[in-house]
Amino acid sequence: MKHLATLLLAAAACLAVPAAAQDINYAASETLRLPQDTFFGAVAGVATNSKGHVFVYSRTGTPVATLGGARPFVRGGSVLTEFDENGKYIRSVGKNLYGALAAAAVRVDRNDNVWIVDAYSGMVIKFDPQLRIKLMLGRKPESVDVPATPNMGRAAAGGAPASGMQADLFEGPTDVAWDNDGNIFVADGTGNARVAKFTRDGVFVKSWGSRGTVDGQFKTAHSIAVDAAGNVYVADRGNNRIQVFDNNGSFKNSITAAGNAQAICISPGVHQYLYASNSNPVNDIDAGGEIYKLELNGTVTGKFGRAGLQLREFNGVNAIDCRTANELYLAEMGAWRVQKISLH
Repeated sequence: MKHLATLLLAAAACLAVPAAAQDINYAASETLRLPQDTFFGAVAGVATNSKGHVFVYSRTGTPVATLGGARPFVRGGSVLTEFDENGKYIRSVGKNLYGALAAAAVRVDRNDNVWIVDAYSGMVIKFDPQLRIKLMLGRKPESVDVPATPNMGRAAAGGAPASGMQADLFEGPTDVAWDNDGNIFVADGTGNARVAKFTRDGVFVKSWGSRGTVDGQFKTAHSIAVDAAGNVYVADRGNNRIQVFDNNGSFKNSITAAGNAQAICISPGVHQYLYASNSNPVNDIDAGGEIYKLELNGTVTGKFGRAGLQLREFNGVNAIDCRTANELYLAEMGAWRVQKISLH
């Protein structure tokens, strides 16, 4: 009887194995070719356009500060680099650019406009497909004071912890996404802990979120994506979940099956998938590291990879590009590289 009970428990355990235990077969390669003696530095973001061109936003050096009036002006430190569909280097922009200080993310919208998100300048910058600047969110005019308690978790008007200002002023933005109508959603995620919504023309609409652990709060609103129905997905790094909201910021549900998600991406098409990286902590390159493939309801369909520095291993994945459901690009802060992933 004891032996039978053991067998029954073992069978039940097998039935309870989550889909996350199913490994996805995959191949990895480093296809992007930089000029000789040039290196990415810490790669914060990667994105592709409709032609297959790849854009990489990386931290390449130390920002330089100069005094000007009431506060210092800082430039340099990050570069946006474009490659063609075969990985051949095309150009780099951002050197000595005021808004390119500490790369946080790069995304490409449906019209092939390229957007960079910069943590230190607190700006989100839109470039057209020819990489000419078209829109800037978060630019602080010289007459506007920086909030009196930066990074201390208080809104400027005495609101909830890290709820930010109800305006186009960010403190540590981390990512950007759009819905089908072109509305812009910014994860204002490190100094603040909120999501800010704008019209397609950059007019501020509203924001939601604050520092905390309950539904609708974030420890770090680190990565953001929007599905075809307009629902907003936010990787709540530190709270080990992805929170889902409707288009106006009302909480819908949490997805907790992908570990401590740092980077997320939703594939296009009729059947959309959610990809999430259980990125390893910066102080332990051997922990976590796997990438999860999920249905939009949070059901895990599989996973691949592990932490490490070799090919097919991942170190500090900060961004995922999934323009196609089975071909991904991963940006690694820790390994200073971009890997192209083909799922089988």
